[in-house]
Amino acid sequence: MEFTTPAGRNPIDRLTVVGRPTPRIDGPLKVTGTAPYAAERHDAVTSPAYGWIIGATVAKGRVRLADVSAAKAAPGVIAVLTTLDHAPVPAVFRQTASLFGGDEIAHYHQAVALVVAETFEAARAAARLVRIEYEAAPGAYDLAAVAADAPPSPDPNEGPDAEIYDRVGDFDAAFAAAPVTLDEIYTTPDETHAMMEPHASIAAWDGDRLTVWTSNQMIGWARDALAGALGIAAENVRVDSPFIGGGFGGKLYIRADALLAALGAKAAGRPVKVVLQRPIIINNGTRRAATIQRIRLGARPDGTLTAISHVSTSGNLPGGFPEAGIAPTKLFYAAPNRDNYLKLARLDFGEGSDMRAPGEAPGLMAFEMALDEFAERLDIDPVELRVMNDTQADPRDPGRRFSERHLVECLRTGAERFGWSERDKIPGSVRDGKWLVGMGMAAGFRLNLPFPSEARIRLERDGRLTVETDMTDIGTGTYTILAQTAAEMLGLTVDAVTVKLGDSVNPRAAGSGGQWGANNSTSGLYAACVKLREAVAARLGFNADDADFADGHVTAGNRRVPLADAAAGGPLVGEDGIAYGDLDKTFVQATFASHFVEVGVDQFTGEMRVRRMLAVVDSGRILNPITARSQVIGAMTMGVGAALMEALAVDPRHGFFVNNDLGFYEVPVHGDIPHQDVIFLDYPDAKSSPMKAKGIGEIGLCGVAAAVANAVYNATGVRVRDYPVTLDKHLAGLPPAA
Repeated sequence: MEFTTPAGRNPIDRLTVVGRPTPRIDGPLKVTGTAPYAAERHDAVTSPAYGWIIGATVAKGRVRLADVSAAKAAPGVIAVLTTLDHAPVPAVFRQTASLFGGDEIAHYHQAVALVVAETFEAARAAARLVRIEYEAAPGAYDLAAVAADAPPSPDPNEGPDAEIYDRVGDFDAAFAAAPVTLDEIYTTPDETHAMMEPHASIAAWDGDRLTVWTSNQMIGWARDALAGALGIAAENVRVDSPFIGGGFGGKLYIRADALLAALGAKAAGRPVKVVLQRPIIINNGTRRAATIQRIRLGARPDGTLTAISHVSTSGNLPGGFPEAGIAPTKLFYAAPNRDNYLKLARLDFGEGSDMRAPGEAPGLMAFEMALDEFAERLDIDPVELRVMNDTQADPRDPGRRFSERHLVECLRTGAERFGWSERDKIPGSVRDGKWLVGMGMAAGFRLNLPFPSEARIRLERDGRLTVETDMTDIGTGTYTILAQTAAEMLGLTVDAVTVKLGDSVNPRAAGSGGQWGANNSTSGLYAACVKLREAVAARLGFNADDADFADGHVTAGNRRVPLADAAAGGPLVGEDGIAYGDLDKTFVQATFASHFVEVGVDQFTGEMRVRRMLAVVDSGRILNPITARSQVIGAMTMGVGAALMEALAVDPRHGFFVNNDLGFYEVPVHGDIPHQDVIFLDYPDAKSSPMKAKGIGEIGLCGVAAAVANAVYNATGVRVRDYPVTLDKHLAGLPPAA
């Protein structure tokens, strides 16, 4: 199905199933421990061998020697593979570092060997017997030290051939002439995804055909990447990932577990399971790259922005891409003079890549704090400053309007619900016992991304529906919203639909990432349902355009026939997908949010406690309020982590992340998160898809960290521009105890 014009009225608009709060249909499997995750695929493979990955203990250099003789002689060992025995595996889609092979070391904990044994314990013990000698080389591990010389780089969201500089008007002249200005530096640290489920894969060969049961967000990408890395045809690779215990972008691309499980299985002649150790995940896997962001703002005394400049510097391996911190700045607020661009330094860490809301999350951590500072300088309420600089068109191209943009309503609704009018604008002036209390707010922005997506739906003889697609569920509720879509389109209830996900033998879907999964996968299924409706109508002798599907029946004119009758002679299948035209180029398609936070800061110790949070979200049609709210409160929680605790600590001598486990990489826990409230605005976007939905998973994060940091400032009067905002950074400046 080609989606080239705005959606008119269609069966989804009935909203008898779609849009209704529906508990997750996979919930019982999750809470009973029977959902088959990658490392637990006992249903598919019995008695696999176990692989243990050895990571490099230098961050840059080469491997001189790999002595595996003692390991091979150890009890239970089946095979040992070293990087010196294998040619470098070619880098695959959106990855610049080789996952295995050759003597070159590009980053710490790069996989240099795999030990395969009968048991996990035997593999781990034998790995300690492998002797590897290195020739170390100097590397770059300090972003601040190399930032000044970092060259400009294209925005990765716009492709390698995009214009480097996002410039409109004459920023320098406008900034110099502005009566009120701001020029500040903000920094965000390296962060890791910290998903609960580690990267894990089981691989098995059947002749020249490979099956990998893995934890991956993008099945089609994984299949293509494994085929390319192994030099085999994609049709000879099957990837299966029906349940994923968190990804946040860290599982968009294959990692060493999938590749080495496949290589280990080939060497062992039997299935092999590989689970990445947490330190390997953090140092070998991808990360959100640290940034240094310079933001300059100019305005008239009434708060009208006249000049915006945002320059964000990050680091990556050679051939990698920058963290796109300027992405929201290009489109969020009006100003006639603009100068925004990225800089990319070379750093010798594991790859900087996508992490939930790449670009927008760290970019808004800085920009929305800068606006808070600027509002104080202008003596204008932070909400009002954002309202007066709202725009309904691309600031760089006024003829390109937003498809739906209700940011002002997000801001007004949030301010009213949260009690923003009670905020004291004088920092450090509100106390509750020993606590300094402050309120902060920020706005959120994230583009809607149309991706092609396909699905198959089958009407079974018993009248049930079976949905098949390689779409994934990363804990987001995909199973449920696809069941809702099928039920709405065919006039059944959710419990009459079986959804099968994550298997590459099924039609290729959009996958899960970048908040594109829900809208695109349901739209692909919508297209397949249209095909099935046509097939049902034809078999029952109806005109498809006149047929109504409701309450388990098909009705046209005076005839009303049970849907199941159409499959009495055998199952009927509809298979199709959604393909998009240029509506996303004609209109800016985006999602918006306002975030409001109240914090308390202990006036004696500087400890911070979030007291309450509110998000107001403008994200098109909400397909399922229950799963959507879960996405947003999870994102809000992630924003608290980014604001107050999450940071990878770098050892600049040896080039590795020191706090490389979940004991020392701090993330929020239940005790850190108080009451959270979420409000969804109801503005279906007919230009986004037949579903009229947009993404939800990222917008709940965008701006949250800045709202928390702004609240801490309002509580204390100490502005910390270096994330995370930890007590040591403001303790000395806290107001004296009364």
